[in-house]
Amino acid sequence: MNPAAEFDIIVYGATGFTGRLVAEHLAHRYGVGGEVKWAMAGRSLEKLQAVRDEIGAPKDTPLIVADAGDAASVKAMVDRTKAVLTTVGPYQLYGSDLVAACAAAGTDYLDLSGEPNWMAEMIGAHEAAAKQSGARIVFSCGFDSIPFELGVLFTQSTAKAKLGGVVPRVKGRMRALRGGLSGGTAASGRATMAAIQKDPSLMALMVDPFALTPGFKGPEQPRGDKVEHDPDLDADVGPFMMAAINTKNVHRSNLLQGHAYGTDFVYDEMSVVDPNTPASFEAAAGAGPQPGEGPSKEEREAGFYDIAFIGIAKDGAKVRVAVKGDKDPGYGSTSKIIAETAICLVKETPDVPGGVWTPGAAMGEKLIDRLHKNAGLTFEVEA
Repeated sequence: MNPAAEFDIIVYGATGFTGRLVAEHLAHRYGVGGEVKWAMAGRSLEKLQAVRDEIGAPKDTPLIVADAGDAASVKAMVDRTKAVLTTVGPYQLYGSDLVAACAAAGTDYLDLSGEPNWMAEMIGAHEAAAKQSGARIVFSCGFDSIPFELGVLFTQSTAKAKLGGVVPRVKGRMRALRGGLSGGTAASGRATMAAIQKDPSLMALMVDPFALTPGFKGPEQPRGDKVEHDPDLDADVGPFMMAAINTKNVHRSNLLQGHAYGTDFVYDEMSVVDPNTPASFEAAAGAGPQPGEGPSKEEREAGFYDIAFIGIAKDGAKVRVAVKGDKDPGYGSTSKIIAETAICLVKETPDVPGGVWTPGAAMGEKLIDRLHKNAGLTFEVEA
């Protein structure tokens, strides 16, 4: 973290759909220049001014012009802040130089990446520099993968309290969801597929649950690619399209915590198959919005999600917890989650050393508490 910085957080991409929601959350909850010193950044001063006025942010909200294609403007932005929160994706197209600049400068970096091919490349390229400079590089700070990574963390802390120790097996099950993919997520998916077409060897990385744990391979993991009956929920479950990124982040989180869940840890994610379940991600993916577009405020407010996590001990004893969000996952919830994660990183965990982190491994229970208080997430023990 850059301790002498002018700002705590710069929201880069504030004129995009999700970035605007992040800025709106910060403006309405924290104002400007108070507890959290933040600024809006993007390519166009005129658009930044318009968004500032549209979201009702104070007139003195600092505005910074920076362009991913202009290295000098990116470096100037990075040097002014403790953390850059970026919503400018696909990150494999627009994020690499920003990660490099933050890692070199000692400035924290947070994004919404669900692009494991790019994340693996960034870990290899910048982990050493980030450790040296003190920069905390934190990927996947939205719906992918914070509710899932923290859901596993909460399951394990529940298992410790109720069963006397961590469990070697956790199942994540999406029970209900209303709301779709963001346009940025859909664009990231297309960019990843294009990257795989150019370099087919990336496909092996995409299907490897341990793609983000360099030097460590755990046990065989469930594939989750067929419909099956889950006796723990007494429901049929099938493939969940976000499992490919979430499982990788959960295993990296375990690694970064010194294998707190054990080196034999097994984790999978599936979605309850129910014709009465509100619209699924899979349905939304086919007709998702373009980057910069998104659902109305009413649609975001009507959205929600409910994820169950079942922890199973070696002797068969079980715990079950739930993580729920009060807005649509792709926009309403994601924008609050990344904003509060950035505040938690800068304000509540300044002593976490530099490196490429997952949110849960870096911030743990402090992040759970902050998201519960300020971002509409609940973490509940069910059994």
